[in-house]
Amino acid sequence: MKIFLDTADVPTILKHFETGLIDGVTTNPSLIRKSGRDPEDVYRELAMAGIPDISMEVVEDMIGEGRRLSKEFPYVCTVKVPCTPEGLKACKVLSDDGVKVNVTLIFNAAQAILASKAGATYVSPFIGRLDDNSVAGLEVVRSISEVYRVQGVKTQILAASIRDVYKVSRSFWNGAHIVTMPPKIFEGMYNHILTDKGLEIFDADYQATISRSKAFPIPEINNRKPGKDLDAI
Repeated sequence: MKIFLDTADVPTILKHFETGLIDGVTTNPSLIRKSGRDPEDVYRELAMAGIPDISMEVVEDMIGEGRRLSKEFPYVCTVKVPCTPEGLKACKVLSDDGVKVNVTLIFNAAQAILASKAGATYVSPFIGRLDDNSVAGLEVVRSISEVYRVQGVKTQILAASIRDVYKVSRSFWNGAHIVTMPPKIFEGMYNHILTDKGLEIFDADYQATISRSKAFPIPEINNRKPGKDLDAI
């Protein structure tokens, strides 16, 4: 069970990576464009910070770019390709070369089967986009998981397009191995009104205990030598 961040905001990634709870990062051209930075500068900074798995999307010359990126970032690169005929062809060639591949834009189990046949390391079903189109995204994750289980497939399910905290836990429950999410969703996983209320109670009890100890200090015990104590009896 792993958690990835879906963003190209380096400071935010590094802040959350320090928690020890983040296992990787997924990026795409839209996220990179929002960051206003060169994609490979972002990859390099994340790699130097120790991020172990970075999905790097390729658009044109997918095989050539995938090979180049895997050589440039050999220990952290996962090449990200779309589930299209060209993308699956690139997946097959790259996976045969030993390159990790994330096949993205998965919307049904049939596509996930093709991606696995092409040697994909990960498949990324887009839960939120499926829900937007009146298809239960979590059910698609469950269908893929069941097919992979029956067939003994090693390809892992990387649930994407996560819109709320509930979908994180349910994605794992339905068989996802990894869930990638925006930072705000990850931050939301910490928050619960009962946790906040419990902390308020704990803090109030602690402060009350401190106040009582100051009002009624514990008397000091004299450090008398055992010999003298016995002589005094």
